[in-house]
Amino acid sequence: MARIITIARGIGSGGRTVGKMLSEDMGIKYYDKELIKLASDESGINERFFGLVDEKLKGSFLRKGGVYKGELLDPDDHDFTSDRNLFNYQAKIIKQLADREPAVIVGRCADYILRDRKDVLKVFIYSDMETAVKNIVDLYGVSVKEAVKIIEKTDKERSDYYRHYTGRDWTNAKNYNLCLDTSDMSYDKCVDIIKGYIKLLEE
Repeated sequence: MARIITIARGIGSGGRTVGKMLSEDMGIKYYDKELIKLASDESGINERFFGLVDEKLKGSFLRKGGVYKGELLDPDDHDFTSDRNLFNYQAKIIKQLADREPAVIVGRCADYILRDRKDVLKVFIYSDMETAVKNIVDLYGVSVKEAVKIIEKTDKERSDYYRHYTGRDWTNAKNYNLCLDTSDMSYDKCVDIIKGYIKLLEE
């Protein structure tokens, strides 16, 4: 049975909305930006530091890299607030949440962090550029040209972040159990498909 649903999503695809709708429909917890505060509380590191590297890389990643292995640094280590240690604390929170209760977890390489668990359903939600642009224009009130810039920049940041910590291609369908295109599919339909897939797993 799938207790945890991870959702990776392209910006403007509605993945976050689908995740919220799914959590409400199933009566389970939803975690997205909340992960930052939880990781801050766990580590004692200011939330601001986590926000600066939330699903994106800073320049320092070129010098200190490698796929996530789970190691955590001591507070007296000079790299305690490094991008990598911040990621590892967030990963620790994701694992703790998965152990504790059923939940929907959005982004932050959760599918990779929880890859060895049998109770995780990994979902990728995407859309074509036209749909993403319309959604970003409606959401932020920006021009079409600005929306395209936001989409290209954000999706590149997420892709680079994912590759850096997982060694994998963010958009590769092999990473996920389900890939859903919201270009011609309502969010309600996405929720129904995910729930239907979970039901099949339980049979």
